[in-house]
Amino acid sequence: MRLAGKTAIVTGAASGFGEGIARKFIAEGAHVVVADRDGDGATRVAEALGKDAIGVRADVTLAEDVAAMVDAATGRFGGLDILVNNAGMGHVPQPLESLEEADFDRILAVNVKAIYLAARAVVPRFKAQKSGVILNIASTAGVSPRPRLTWYNASKGWVITATRSMAVELAPFGIRVCALNPVAGETPMLKTFMGEDTPEVRARFLATIPIGRFSTPEDLGNAACFLCSDEASMITGVAMEVDGGRCI
Repeated sequence: MRLAGKTAIVTGAASGFGEGIARKFIAEGAHVVVADRDGDGATRVAEALGKDAIGVRADVTLAEDVAAMVDAATGRFGGLDILVNNAGMGHVPQPLESLEEADFDRILAVNVKAIYLAARAVVPRFKAQKSGVILNIASTAGVSPRPRLTWYNASKGWVITATRSMAVELAPFGIRVCALNPVAGETPMLKTFMGEDTPEVRARFLATIPIGRFSTPEDLGNAACFLCSDEASMITGVAMEVDGGRCI
């Protein structure tokens, strides 16, 4: 029960890593707002998690949706202690000059602007209570970029830099900010990164991961739980790889 009594928002939590993080947080005693632009999916996950979870439809690229998401947490559970910025999107592998402008704008909106909007919504509250944890889900792509994913790689590099800068600025207020860098995982985004899901493509991906498997939602949930718990009270500004050795 490492998160007993704490309230968390997890974005993009209707599936994949976000769902794994939400499940782990519930298991460790937290109240959780399952936020996702797929409102039905958010409700489905929240109902499966029980009375300590609520589902909220939220497009994290819209300031009004982010504000409503925070209001839902405080209205239902009386406060907010943890924000997990997990929502993200990628693009199919392709030459950097071929990505459509609309796709580029969407990647920056979800992977970059959403963290800015969320920070504007929660940091004043965290400063007032002199505590709080923000966890940003970055990627190994921001540390060791794969070719033909340039704009996704760049967006995740931004997340890592933003995490470190936020950590330095917010530490005097009792607020910790960390990131996780997962390697490709068994989530709905996997096919996007690979371009196609075939045994041959999977084998090439797995050959770059020394441990020899993809990351799982459970892997991310376990790492997120530690960084968001009081056990990590002296840890801020880290971007921790959960990658089976991919970045070594």
